[in-house]
Amino acid sequence: MQRHILVLILWLMPFALRMAARKFPSVREHLGSGHWVIQLRLRDNSLARQLHFRNGTVSARWGVNTKPDAELVFMDVATARQMLAPTTDHAFLIDALKNFKITQGGSDEALVWFGQLVNTMKTGSWRTGTRMKDGTTRYVTLTNGGPVFVFVKDGKIIRTTPIDLAAEDGPSWTITARGRQFSPARRATVSPHALSLKSLVYSDKRILYPMKRVDFDPKGERNPQTRGTSGYERISWDEALDIVVGEIRRMKQEHGPGAIAMATGAHHQWGNVNYYLSAMQRFGNLIGYTRIEMSPISWEGWYWGAMHHYGNSLRLGTPSFYGTTEDCLEHAEVIVFWSSDPESTNGVYAGFEGTERRLWAKQLGIQFVHIDPYLTQSAQFLGGKWLPIKPGTDSALAIAIMHEWMISGSYDEEYVASKTTGFDEWRAYVLGEEDGTPKTPEWQEAETGIPAKDVRSLAQLWASKKTYLAAGGLGAGFGGACRTETGAQWTRSLVMMMAMRGWGKPGINFGNLQIGAPQDLNFYFPGYAEGGISGDLTYTASAANNYCRMPHIITINPVKQSIPRQRLAEAITQGSAEGYFWDGFSAEGQFGQYSYPKLGHSRVHMLYRYGSSSFGTVPGSNRLVDAYRHPSLEFVVNQSVWMENEAQFADIILPACTALERDDISEWANCGGYIQHAQSQLNHRMMIMQHKCIEPLGESKSDYQIFLEILTRLGYGGMYSEGGGSELTWCERIFNSTDLPKQTTWKKFLQKGYHVVPPPKDDDKQPVDMRWFAEGRTKDLPEANPLPGVYSTGFSQGLPTQSGKFEFVPSSLRRIEQIDPARPAVNRYINSQSGVKQRFPLQLVTNHPVYSFHTQADGKNSHISTINEHRMNVGGYRYWVLRMSPTDASARGLGSGDLVRVYNTQASVICAIDVSQLVKDGVARGNESCGELDLIQTSVGMVDRGGCLNLLTPGRKMSETADGIVPNSCWVEVEKWDTTMEKAA
Repeated sequence: MQRHILVLILWLMPFALRMAARKFPSVREHLGSGHWVIQLRLRDNSLARQLHFRNGTVSARWGVNTKPDAELVFMDVATARQMLAPTTDHAFLIDALKNFKITQGGSDEALVWFGQLVNTMKTGSWRTGTRMKDGTTRYVTLTNGGPVFVFVKDGKIIRTTPIDLAAEDGPSWTITARGRQFSPARRATVSPHALSLKSLVYSDKRILYPMKRVDFDPKGERNPQTRGTSGYERISWDEALDIVVGEIRRMKQEHGPGAIAMATGAHHQWGNVNYYLSAMQRFGNLIGYTRIEMSPISWEGWYWGAMHHYGNSLRLGTPSFYGTTEDCLEHAEVIVFWSSDPESTNGVYAGFEGTERRLWAKQLGIQFVHIDPYLTQSAQFLGGKWLPIKPGTDSALAIAIMHEWMISGSYDEEYVASKTTGFDEWRAYVLGEEDGTPKTPEWQEAETGIPAKDVRSLAQLWASKKTYLAAGGLGAGFGGACRTETGAQWTRSLVMMMAMRGWGKPGINFGNLQIGAPQDLNFYFPGYAEGGISGDLTYTASAANNYCRMPHIITINPVKQSIPRQRLAEAITQGSAEGYFWDGFSAEGQFGQYSYPKLGHSRVHMLYRYGSSSFGTVPGSNRLVDAYRHPSLEFVVNQSVWMENEAQFADIILPACTALERDDISEWANCGGYIQHAQSQLNHRMMIMQHKCIEPLGESKSDYQIFLEILTRLGYGGMYSEGGGSELTWCERIFNSTDLPKQTTWKKFLQKGYHVVPPPKDDDKQPVDMRWFAEGRTKDLPEANPLPGVYSTGFSQGLPTQSGKFEFVPSSLRRIEQIDPARPAVNRYINSQSGVKQRFPLQLVTNHPVYSFHTQADGKNSHISTINEHRMNVGGYRYWVLRMSPTDASARGLGSGDLVRVYNTQASVICAIDVSQLVKDGVARGNESCGELDLIQTSVGMVDRGGCLNLLTPGRKMSETADGIVPNSCWVEVEKWDTTMEKAA
């Protein structure tokens, strides 16, 4: 019977193809692009069917063709029957491919083409978008700043708008606090940069065609020394891909494993298919590459410091925020915003979702205190007391507050006695019994610049009222003071403060109402860190859920060599580099050291650059200029959307399209394995079908498609695409792996573009983080992957520390402090303000930009760059903005709007000055993540007009064993700039 069904399927196949071609233009177009003979046969040759494709037609013959262009060979009838069924069982398919029940032969290009033809037959009937009365079609996409509607007419984007929820969408949650009920507005708020999307798509900085550096000859002189100054010429895709494929083969054959490195910026366009942890990771694993190891930037002090006191929680070292929104509104009386400006930084991809909640807190009479060298937007918006602190001295203030609690006995003595260890040793240091120096408010005044009386006042307020501590953009983590040399000391001090207050009791926790909203976290949808289509079980969180729920071929990188992200320049210019691994599973995992080059591996000679720039996000990025021009780096390819700072150093540029020009699927603010349940930042949990709204401009292509075409030339295209799968069919596979089919259909989701998950029922709301610990119960949080092996007393019993308690003196740091004295077990204050300060008296603080998402929305002549607070127009050029106090500006003869040279021994950057009383004396404040690098030759040497302040920041790490970045430990001088000093480069 099965054989008869198989014969019928094979007989009907050409008829089905012809019918689909008549009905669907996409099938007709694809059919006309191939001229192949594809054979389907049984291994014993008892049944074979040839499909002949010529000039848009298809014909078929029975019998074995000894020289087909490509063929699929099935072990037996049952295997062929199941493989050719209308609905693909991917678990069966993977098993069949892995165990040679199905084998492939001939041209990989022909096999991929045939697989795409079959997929196009399936997708040809699928419809996306909603027709509107004004003649536009409304599509949906997800940006790094939130989801938006995209209105398109005649193939062009007309406008983008935030999403207002419809009555049919999932309901909003309601919480009760102090006798009042609160429910969020029925809309999705977005960050400013989310609404700059149209200008970015149509930017004149778009790279629309493959480009080759004019003085680069892959068969002759390569001229690496002119990278960054040479021009480019347009070439064909065939030429570009031939060069890239030829270089990949040459690297592997001439140099060996490790010769190819792949690098990406900290973030990329959103999506579960085209994201760097998905499509790029799959591509890299198939060719074999030296990994550029990521580190938890923006979370530095938490990862390298704070977690050692309370154990690793799979959150980059930060605590979780379950239930904290309702707990804060119901119980808290004070919120201390310490290096925390959520109104500016909007959490992680979240938009202004938390603003409404903070306004509720203000209505409820909760008091606010702000500790920051800048009067932040949150402080201006919410009001409250401002304590302008010297950057990098924050731990001194924290220790002095704890000193006041100790001498007054106003800390939670019962909590400390029963739930912590090491307090007596910590107390001895704070009270000066160890070193003879009591850490009094007067002691800290000389360090921080904050009057002792204000410290006593804050200590008394904090001790007398239930207080939430907002430390960093999310309330714990995400930038700020943790990105200095003393960042780990600061975060360690903060968690000790919370332990002294009774961390986890009602109204006593971390948070600033940016995260911790009541969401249904049991509803499964993969976050970007779960690896998408990568099949990588080692360097993504795929193994936890994604791989099991969406079977796909495992990919493994055979190259075991790595380079620390912050040491890439040294690895190229010096030929060696060392680092410490980021490990998400244990506190001790961060002590694992690795070095480059690895024994038996090649040095890197080819760099495949993917996505956003690093010049604006890597501290000390001036080092990268020399790295790109080093003769050992024989080939650089950049796969980029825009001609921004990194792209100009490439030999070959491959034009990638924007997210609006390809299909993808994702969930708003869901990071997955990096920050578990980060979607609780949102007022409404939303899954997004990222529609292909317009055709790719010029000859640009999606990242997935570029990788596929390279791998097809290498013979790996079928493995990469799993039989010719398109981005859209991968989206369907991801959809089916989630809990979405329980609430909607693929057809409805595909057309509408988004789905709102209803909030949990009242009895399903998450318990409050650390409440279980404060009450001595078993841990009851909905954590995704708690690890039994990190507990010393029993699974979920106590904290995952050696003692099972909060450790004022961490056991993990006690074991390494002799190796790294900068990480003492007793958290001693270390002054980092001396030295270079005498020559360069201003401390440069580089914060996350208000209007851009890292480098993505900056420059490129986007709408964002026309905002004077972001880039100031001086003489027709848009300069990066640097803010200084009136005192510091007056001493240098500067006024608002003046151009200045910001400089130190590393580099010089031209900025426009904004003289502001919001900035503390001695501080120069500017945004990091500049998207422009405009190097020009002047009478004082090379300067950057683009505003890339990370050229100035230090490239060193936190300490010997802490591989964190310290960009805010940066000292500069500022002087007025005369444009007549500029001359031709």
